[in-house]
Amino acid sequence: MIISPFAQVLYIVPSPIGNLQDITFRAVDVLKNAELILAEDTRTSSRLLQHYQIVKPITPYHQHNEHKVVHHLVDQLKAGKTMALLTDAGTPGISDPAFLLVRECVKADIRVECLPGATAFVPALVNSGLPINRFCFEGFLPPKKGRQTLLKKLAEEERTIVIYESPMRLVKTLEELTQYFGPDRLCCVCRELTKMFEENKRGTLTAVAAYFAAKGVKGEIVVVIQGKD
Repeated sequence: MIISPFAQVLYIVPSPIGNLQDITFRAVDVLKNAELILAEDTRTSSRLLQHYQIVKPITPYHQHNEHKVVHHLVDQLKAGKTMALLTDAGTPGISDPAFLLVRECVKADIRVECLPGATAFVPALVNSGLPINRFCFEGFLPPKKGRQTLLKKLAEEERTIVIYESPMRLVKTLEELTQYFGPDRLCCVCRELTKMFEENKRGTLTAVAAYFAAKGVKGEIVVVIQGKD
């Protein structure tokens, strides 16, 4: 593959959500040719780069510093530098930092290329056994403000619903979903996708909540919920 000859390019590069082999040849090529790699967590991204023997300058770009560094990065892109943005896992911008930088690049007429690749909610949705012709993706639910309002709204949603959740909050969230959606609504909790201990637990919200309450929860979580019948 030949890297785009255009200067001033920001590449959005999806990274594996677990299995390091789940990265495209093009993504590896882009990372090898980028002049600077922006990483949500430099330690996590460094392991990926080392695996593919990529040695490039790497700098942090995450939700806590993006407002401080975005204009400096845009200035570097304007000067002709080529950058690649990585997040810890999956496609940048999907419940991860990217939007702010992309928006400012668009405003500044800087070329942005988003590579196709790993995103956790896609295999979870397909694997759930629930209808996937129409769905809505909500990312992480708000922890407090607006949570009840959103749950009431989603309870009436007819499309299949996809959310992300942390292992510490999973059982509580499933119990809340049972309260608002009803105990018999079907769901699938996908845990540790693409990893050695991948698990896809299907059943009613009540049953799946009880299962994880008894078993305990570890790993990255995607929850897929049946829409209102």
